[in-house]
Amino acid sequence: MIQRIQTIWLLLAALCAFLSFKFAYYSGTILENGVNAFKKVDATANIPLIAGTSAVGILALITIFLYKTRKVQLRLCIVGLLLEAGVIFLYYNEVKKFTPGTGTYALTALLQGCIVLFFFLAAKGINNDDKIIKESNRLR
Repeated sequence: MIQRIQTIWLLLAALCAFLSFKFAYYSGTILENGVNAFKKVDATANIPLIAGTSAVGILALITIFLYKTRKVQLRLCIVGLLLEAGVIFLYYNEVKKFTPGTGTYALTALLQGCIVLFFFLAAKGINNDDKIIKESNRLR
């Protein structure tokens, strides 16, 4: 087995996904029952965010162990990218509920962008491995 860098990228993507359960994405005031309340948005804000973030983290972990089937691993990385795009859309919808001008994005909102980057880098690594295997088979 070739030691592969995409294992590290997928592990980092899973770590970022699970860290988003703990750290806030956005914080601000929201009008709730006629009262302004200070709220933080993280991955536990609602059920779709919990499900989406969990799915992204678990998918990244599962993809690590599919190293023998590079095509499936590459497809799962693309699915992970699409799922993360959906999670970012869900965060955007949550942020729209806040009173305009009263909230700020947290620095840890970058975790979502890091997940996208790590899935992309993992897909690139898988593609490079596939090219190396094809070239080595051609030389035989």
